[in-house]
Amino acid sequence: MTAPTPRFETLLNATREVSNTVAARHAADVDAQARFPAETVAALRSAGVLSAPVPHAFGGAGCTMQELAQLCATVSQGCGASGMVLAMHYIQVACVARHGADDPYFAEYLRDLVKFQPLLASMTSEVGTFGDTRSSICAVERHGARFSLDKDATTGSYCAHADAILVTCRRDAQAPSSDQVLVLVKREDATKLEQTTTWDTLGMRGTCSPGFRLESSGPIEQIVPGSFADIAADTMVPYSHILWSALWWGIAADAVNRAATYVRGEARKKPGTVPPTATRLAEVSAQLQGMRQQWQASAQAFDEASRQELLDMGWALRLNNLKIACSEAAPQIVHRALQIVGVLGYKNDSPFSLGRHYRDVLSASLMISNERIAAKSASMLLVHKDTLGI
Repeated sequence: MTAPTPRFETLLNATREVSNTVAARHAADVDAQARFPAETVAALRSAGVLSAPVPHAFGGAGCTMQELAQLCATVSQGCGASGMVLAMHYIQVACVARHGADDPYFAEYLRDLVKFQPLLASMTSEVGTFGDTRSSICAVERHGARFSLDKDATTGSYCAHADAILVTCRRDAQAPSSDQVLVLVKREDATKLEQTTTWDTLGMRGTCSPGFRLESSGPIEQIVPGSFADIAADTMVPYSHILWSALWWGIAADAVNRAATYVRGEARKKPGTVPPTATRLAEVSAQLQGMRQQWQASAQAFDEASRQELLDMGWALRLNNLKIACSEAAPQIVHRALQIVGVLGYKNDSPFSLGRHYRDVLSASLMISNERIAAKSASMLLVHKDTLGI
């Protein structure tokens, strides 16, 4: 890991404070009511954390992938849903920063991100594409200096609570479904944002991501330069897999911390003895450490890689492996923590309760299905021998 800068240390300390005093305090209610973690987002905005990915040239902190992952992991230790909102927001900001910084409109928008700390949401799914985010039915239409864009999305990540949404669509009405662009739709550009489905989920309830029907119109300058294919490969996929892995670790880490507190309490009851659960705590702590090393190593590799290296098949396989490994490890770790705590972890009204943690991490393997990712890796492994050491 690279040495932290004073600016990042300030952000990290502020984020830790928000996680401990705001996110953790409201996490149970956010989960029970399936409501947006508005208090946490407001606190992160006040601390300037929402603009962390914005480069120094535009007044931002210019945080690296390693630093952004640490911020997401920190928030998710207080509230998993809040950590996911922050990670999704960072993914959208990174798309703008890495692919629009040379454009005058988006250069100014990056400065506004630092000044006003808006929350960016995502709308990449669509009714009729069956979960394939690299395919669109809707298209952006240009009318002189303005665009119009209508989309019927199966999932809109906290769109009702965001200041702007990044929307995928076909480049124009004649473009094939795979020829996509990314469009920034500000809140005032949405002439209609109608919720079409409910959000009553097992976990990650505070992310508030039901389906939406969007109708919008805005300046054509808000179409992000380049193709979404490049944006996805260069930015959206690596940021998603690494930041998600970090926040899943954060949820698991809080579960292990609760188990550790429980074991220490048991040890105090019988001074001079080691509770049987202490051995299991040592084992799950080792698994948690291994998970952390996975996402930290990938984040560091990302920071050190060239843009061309990020398009290599070997890098794609590494990201796939990271996502699958961490999404499977997090539920295992929380489960083992639950076995250590026992019934007090099973009860929702206990200080050692792990129900929310368990339900939140179960979403990990479903967010971009592990089966879909494994199938893509299988196809790549047929031709990419280097990853096997051959």
